[in-house]
Amino acid sequence: MTMTSSNDQKIHVVTSVERRRHWNSFEKKSIVEETQEPGKSISYVARQHNISPSLIFRWRRQYEEGALTGVGSEERVIPESIYKQAVERLKRLERLLGQKTEEVEILKEAVRMSREKKQIWRNPYVGLGGTL
Repeated sequence: MTMTSSNDQKIHVVTSVERRRHWNSFEKKSIVEETQEPGKSISYVARQHNISPSLIFRWRRQYEEGALTGVGSEERVIPESIYKQAVERLKRLERLLGQKTEEVEILKEAVRMSREKKQIWRNPYVGLGGTL
């Protein structure tokens, strides 16, 4: 007895390893600008570059929101990992600066207290309101 399913399912078997394509900011910007040329649609440009039109829509939205401003102003763009490392280092240095500032305040207070005690020790009647 064989059972047949009413829901025929297709199974797609991947036989090769395909790597994701990554575009740098300059390539993204040029592709987005290409879609703005007269007579070229997003679908047409996507087929030319063999990429999904939804990806171009995302890049176009980022471009309009100013995500590619570093490229537009020809400034140097750094990787996000380096930026995160710099932010972490900055936080660490700010913490250290706060600790050192607190240490200095404690030492200033200790010096002030020791000077007061030194004056009382030299003239013990000053603290009692008497004079010599």
